[in-house]
Amino acid sequence: MPFVTPFTERFGLRIPILQAPMGGGIAGPPLVVAACKAGALGMLPIWPMPPDAAEQQIDAVQSATKAPFAVNLNVAFGPEAHLAVALRKRVPVVHFFWGVAAASPFIATAKQAGACVIATVGMVEEAKAACAAGADVLIAQGREAGGHVWGATSLTTLVPALVDAVGDVPVVAAGGISDGRGLAAVLTLGAAGAAVGTALIVADESGAHPDYKRAVLEGSETVLGTIFDLGWRDAPCRTLRNSTVMGVQEAQRSGLPRPGESDVLGTDSFGRPVPRYSSTPPSAGTSGEIEAMALYAGEGVGLVREGGSTAAILSRMVLGAEKILRTSS
Repeated sequence: MPFVTPFTERFGLRIPILQAPMGGGIAGPPLVVAACKAGALGMLPIWPMPPDAAEQQIDAVQSATKAPFAVNLNVAFGPEAHLAVALRKRVPVVHFFWGVAAASPFIATAKQAGACVIATVGMVEEAKAACAAGADVLIAQGREAGGHVWGATSLTTLVPALVDAVGDVPVVAAGGISDGRGLAAVLTLGAAGAAVGTALIVADESGAHPDYKRAVLEGSETVLGTIFDLGWRDAPCRTLRNSTVMGVQEAQRSGLPRPGESDVLGTDSFGRPVPRYSSTPPSAGTSGEIEAMALYAGEGVGLVREGGSTAAILSRMVLGAEKILRTSS
């Protein structure tokens, strides 16, 4: 049962999946390349790193695959330098996150350079503004999503509303989609594809720390809040409920300030200290109290119970969706 949607046709994909841009070294070149080779659209988050490092990572992807891939830019941190790198390297797809209004001039720049533009939105008015600014594809991010969450509405409401509002512009659903049932559900709602993040944290090619992968495979409960805010203030994010989260929740119930503000949990892959409330998730090179760090995960984490290669994870998801959709047709 071939999956042909406006999203797959736009980028020549074999499956209607976009690999979510997980920062902190999680979605590095190995995961992006593996996603592309599996027939999905890989996405490389380059905004958290210096521009020269971003160029090196783009080179690594381009040397390993000829398939189209995207770079992820965060407009909250000023994407000018990283956008210039991406356009100079002729990256075919540029994704803007954290606000369409701030992204509009950068969308115009990317379009003028010939890049395809994807924009994340969380409401109908924002979707219309993104289309007016020139976005070619929209990501509808629901509040179920892991990591930093722009959306405030559930996907079951958001996706149909956006699809009805934007006409022929493909809408990709993001938020808690962790198996074939989730993929089938959003396609039934009218989405042209699904963004997958949490299910790929545990992939062999993921750069996540082994303890982080284990926590995802065993996890079930997530929390949306602003606890892990060092490095990105006032940005809601969804993480696993771990010892740091529980400590803050207990302090809040007692009317106390959050504990351990001066705690250092370990060091990152560059040997830099990791404060307790750092927004950076633990990658393979991180050491220390991994369990207490920012372990981003979407609401679908309880459905992630098997790892393996990126190709195997995405194949299970697609085959599961095919079975459901074939049965219901």
